[in-house]
Amino acid sequence: MGQVRRALRRVLYPMYEARLVRHLPDNLPRHIGVMLDGNRRWAKAVGQSTAHGHRAGAANIEPLLGWCDEVGIEVVTLWLLSTDNLNRPAAELEPLLEIIADAVDSLADTGRWRLNPVGAVDLLPDALAERLKGAAEATRDVDGMLVNVAVGYGGRQEIADAVRSLLAEGARRGASLEDLAREVDIDAISSHLYTRGQPDPDLVIRTSGEQRLGGFLLWQSATSEFYFCEAYWPDFRRVDFLRAIRSYALRERRFGS
Repeated sequence: MGQVRRALRRVLYPMYEARLVRHLPDNLPRHIGVMLDGNRRWAKAVGQSTAHGHRAGAANIEPLLGWCDEVGIEVVTLWLLSTDNLNRPAAELEPLLEIIADAVDSLADTGRWRLNPVGAVDLLPDALAERLKGAAEATRDVDGMLVNVAVGYGGRQEIADAVRSLLAEGARRGASLEDLAREVDIDAISSHLYTRGQPDPDLVIRTSGEQRLGGFLLWQSATSEFYFCEAYWPDFRRVDFLRAIRSYALRERRFGS
């Protein structure tokens, strides 16, 4: 019976996906944020190691970006590692950092997307920070979708870094404390975020069934739509992505009006 169901899915899902693509409305998101959650729980569910779960999750990143390209997304932000994750035991953290570095190198090698590391790079091991910078440099001139790679990222940390950068810039100009206080507004802080100059995310997707933001793009997601998917990240499929896009496109966005 299980084999029959799998065979039916192989036949029916491509037909369903094609139908979803054909009927997508025009008002698609420009910027999508994705919280790639559930690698460890997926690994436990299939009786494998945590590292195996992280590798399975890393393998699903390139397909996701291909799906985004397919429907014309301009910017994707992938949350691969939070600042809190840096406190995990070394036995788990060190393989995870290597898996992330390999995944980013692999994305750069495709030459399809422009990679932009975002996060507190100074908190990362030097070897990982250098590989992230190398991937950004290697894809700097790529005329493709912008992919923000959030590694060592925390929303509170980003806002604190933005304010610190704003104050440091004012100090270099010789601005007084009173002048700086007058300059601190929404636009000034936005111009010092990791994602400065980019559109805010229209849609944020979180996998694994968790329904919380967890510190992801705290400032930028003030008017974002959210889509929570039950699938663990390694099991996230094209059909799940298309459902998220369709859900966004069918919502009436009022922005507090």
